[in-house]
Amino acid sequence: MTDRKAELAANLAQVEERIASACAAAGRKREEVTLIVVTKTYPASDVRILHQLGVRHVAENRDQDAAPKATACADLSLTWHFVGQLQTNKVRSVIGYADVVQSVDRARLVTALSAAAVRGERELGCLIQVALDAESGERGERGGVAPDGVAELAAAIGAAPGLRLDGLMTVAPLAGEFAGRQRAAFDRLMEISSRLRAGHPAANMVSAGMSGDLEDAVAAGATHVRVGTAVLGVRPRLG
Repeated sequence: MTDRKAELAANLAQVEERIASACAAAGRKREEVTLIVVTKTYPASDVRILHQLGVRHVAENRDQDAAPKATACADLSLTWHFVGQLQTNKVRSVIGYADVVQSVDRARLVTALSAAAVRGERELGCLIQVALDAESGERGERGGVAPDGVAELAAAIGAAPGLRLDGLMTVAPLAGEFAGRQRAAFDRLMEISSRLRAGHPAANMVSAGMSGDLEDAVAAGATHVRVGTAVLGVRPRLG
């Protein structure tokens, strides 16, 4: 086993133990929570090692990094999640590899994704990114739609050819009433998810929690956690 594979295997085991313990504490089954490894800034070789170690869901947040990496790993059975703020001019490229876009936060993006999905004869899973730090009608500091905009966006995705409404995503906010209160933020997301599922029963995916707060997300009921640093190590600084 190479040094890097051994390092990633050890890190994965620690994260797995954290998720399993969080599930046990919350009275949930381990299989109710899917681990997505965020591989941004790390090479395709790491993605290949992760696949060897059993990882099947990976995430990227920049198309210029993700597209070549996905191409290099096209022979692997992986589900690719796009989790970054997405500009409409990158949509056509993202449709080429992403199975799920977790950062849908405006109607214009829905229109662009739908057109690209139809053109590429794809069905794309979509999560609405909820900004818990945004006032009505505004977008969040790190992207996302204000909670009162979720229903309208859900209706747009539900009616858009080539798109599938899978659920909600959030990033614990750095400002506003939920700053530093991750568990409260994730509980709020679950309330919004419950309302969404009343009209869209299949939209039951809830993506929340990262390396530092995955336990809070699991306790609140998240179905997916996005973990980068705890698996891959501290990220190299981008120049």
